[in-house]
Amino acid sequence: MTPAPSPRLTVALTFDHDAISSEVRRGDGPMTISRGEFGPRVGARRVLELLDREGIPSTWFVPGHTIETFPESVAAVVAAGHELACHGWLHEDLSTLTPDGERAVLARSVEALIGITGEHPRGFRAPYWALSPRTLGLVQELGFSYDSSLMDDDVRLHRVRFGDEHDAAAGTSRLGAPGRLVEVPISWALDDWPHFEPGTGGVGPMSAPSKVLEIWLEELRWAHEREPGGVLTITMHPEAIGRGSRMRLLERFVAEAKGLGGVIFDRLDAVVERWSAANP
Repeated sequence: MTPAPSPRLTVALTFDHDAISSEVRRGDGPMTISRGEFGPRVGARRVLELLDREGIPSTWFVPGHTIETFPESVAAVVAAGHELACHGWLHEDLSTLTPDGERAVLARSVEALIGITGEHPRGFRAPYWALSPRTLGLVQELGFSYDSSLMDDDVRLHRVRFGDEHDAAAGTSRLGAPGRLVEVPISWALDDWPHFEPGTGGVGPMSAPSKVLEIWLEELRWAHEREPGGVLTITMHPEAIGRGSRMRLLERFVAEAKGLGGVIFDRLDAVVERWSAANP
């Protein structure tokens, strides 16, 4: 049997289903908590409807707190055939935790994911993309297949490097060696949050969806034209992308991607499995 041709470009739609985890950890008030609750109450449903309508599989990075607090929302993601991956417990900044604290957060999060899916999660994404020097070593040790928290590439998967040594006083850096963990690179430009969410009290600039669509489409077109075989990873949050005008943005992005030849959408676990088989 002739093997299926490799896709020209894979688009990975990923969703950080944070809900109210950050707000609870910070001790925020009712209004701010309600903004997070828009995710499981409204945004996630709208996203799942779009994905079902378009026949698109996706990956959802879910804090343990969301699994525990909004089980129906998370169960709907699983029932629709999407991947669940690890995103901490209360959306902690892992770089601020002690070694024991960091390990405990990740272990608790893994158990919550196993409880709802019946299997160990394949993927990890650090909340805020904030890593301690030990985080990715711990992620590899705990049996994850891939991470999606680094920005050292844009559409090319690669192995995470361990053992880098940087000496600011001497002005030198010594780079380590790749490990087993696969990296799926990300970018602030391809994350809805910095474009759409204002600062404290709703004060601060928010981008028009048309501006974000322009950025995302140009990244899509570049990757399709210049980086054959690449993986374009978009990061979204149901409480942000789930607003009506922003859902229009996502619909238009999906439509253009589908109009390009050789583009597929897939879950990150499937993407990483194919890449790992080709790059043992």
